[in-house]
Amino acid sequence: MPEIQSYTMNFGPQHPAAHGVLRLVLELDGETIHKADPHIGLLHRATEKLAESKPFNQSIGYMDRLDYVSMMCNEHGYVLAIEKLLGITPPKRAQYIRVMFDEITRIMNHLLWLGTHGLDIGAMTMFLYCFREREDLMDCYEAVSGTRMHATYYRPGGVYRDLPEQMPRYQPSKFRTARELEQMNRARAGSMLDFLDDFTSRFPACVDDYETLLTDNRIWKQRTVNIGVVSPERALQLGFTGPMLRGSGVAWDLRKKQPYEVYDEVDFDIPVGVNGDCYDRYLVRIEEMRQSNRIVRQCIEWLRANPGPVMLEDRKIAPPSRVEMKDDMESLIHHFKLFTEGYCVPAGEAYAAVEHPKGEFGVYLVSDGANKPYRLKIRPPGFVHLSALDEMVQGHMLADVVAVIGTQDIVFGEIDR
Repeated sequence: MPEIQSYTMNFGPQHPAAHGVLRLVLELDGETIHKADPHIGLLHRATEKLAESKPFNQSIGYMDRLDYVSMMCNEHGYVLAIEKLLGITPPKRAQYIRVMFDEITRIMNHLLWLGTHGLDIGAMTMFLYCFREREDLMDCYEAVSGTRMHATYYRPGGVYRDLPEQMPRYQPSKFRTARELEQMNRARAGSMLDFLDDFTSRFPACVDDYETLLTDNRIWKQRTVNIGVVSPERALQLGFTGPMLRGSGVAWDLRKKQPYEVYDEVDFDIPVGVNGDCYDRYLVRIEEMRQSNRIVRQCIEWLRANPGPVMLEDRKIAPPSRVEMKDDMESLIHHFKLFTEGYCVPAGEAYAAVEHPKGEFGVYLVSDGANKPYRLKIRPPGFVHLSALDEMVQGHMLADVVAVIGTQDIVFGEIDR
């Protein structure tokens, strides 16, 4: 028998299953992996450095572009850190809107994760199903902020504006009949809360469809059961958070353990895995979508019953309305000062963390009393998980690398920040 020598090969950087510009240098013995060395920095955009050269309120848009699948959750961490330093609390309605959009974002993130993870492992239909539901939630992003992805909707002191009274409608086209158009616009006849109410009532059945396709599918189980096993003790040592930690059986969730905004007022459960493999992490995320759906429904109910302001009235932090700005000289000055210089934040330091769809997303902010951060450090969940990739794939086959990258739910914007 000829001796097989171990050899080194590149996985990526432009690989369809690499979820961004990941370059893995793999050391293989035949098709068994001895070592996996992730090379990062191919996407570097210096978000933290850029934030130090801009007023506080002008860096919110950069946060959207970190994990560009969980846009508003990134903003949330940054805005919470600024609010801690300023010592302000947004109005109750704004807090409920934030919680609702955090959970909408969690569903959107998990839908993209499920679609792409399925595609990586060979389940084509999942991708089409997941994106069908994701499109409705993208419309909510667009309705509330004017853009589908990089929303810049959360602001220190509240949110940019209240929820719209009308959803965008599909327009007549030669490609659809009047009956089809009427059917497509049926859920869009009322306000955004009506649209979300309709979505959340039918979404659990969609999740059932995903489970029908995957949960007991023998090919799916062969590709995920006992792959990338991490024990609960090791998961804690490696700094795992979010579904990666809960998949290993540790019931740690910042929304329960360190509640922020109004998470202590809504009712939901924390799904926990048993075996710490790719399959358990899949089950945890599926159940998380159901729990997020529950939270969104509770938020809809509260927001319908409680109108009110969604932004603080402090003109040093929140801009005046357009009408005020055009009628009143004082308001025009406030508007101009706010969007050119921003505001000075008291000297000090703050760390704010949110339960991001991928894990703990933390922002450490240091202010020296100026109108821009002295230092900004982001603690992204994906970076920590990627550092454990080598350990998770050792002894597995080359095809299992794809399953492990999928189960980590990596997005490179936050890793190469």
